Amino acid sequence: QVRLVESGGGLVQPGGSLRLSCVASGSIFSESAVGWYRQAPGPGKQRELVAAINSGGSRYADSVKGRFTISRDNAKNTMYLQMNNLKPEDTAVYYCSLATIGYDYWGQGTQVTVSS
Repeated sequence: QVRLVESGGGLVQPGGSLRLSCVASGSIFSESAVGWYRQAPGPGKQRELVAAINSGGSRYADSVKGRFTISRDNAKNTMYLQMNNLKPEDTAVYYCSLATIGYDYWGQGTQVTVSS
């Protein structure tokens, strides 16, 4: 059983920065692909990939390239999302995810609001 717990969300002004953290329980973290997703408010909005790390490296949504950085610390079973130069359109609930063969685990989500 894997449990993911996010932290670090909040209210920030446009141009500001936040760092999200996600701590995983269990012993499979270091061998798993991990990622951050977000779901913006409003009808019809779907959860979308923000950034991910797997054995092939890191990848980012075009909308966050150059502003967000995903990283992981396997010794701490923790993944991070450093978000710089935040924009109002980054407002969303952010979820961390850990992918194993046959099953994906999700955190409960953390709210990020970018507003002046």
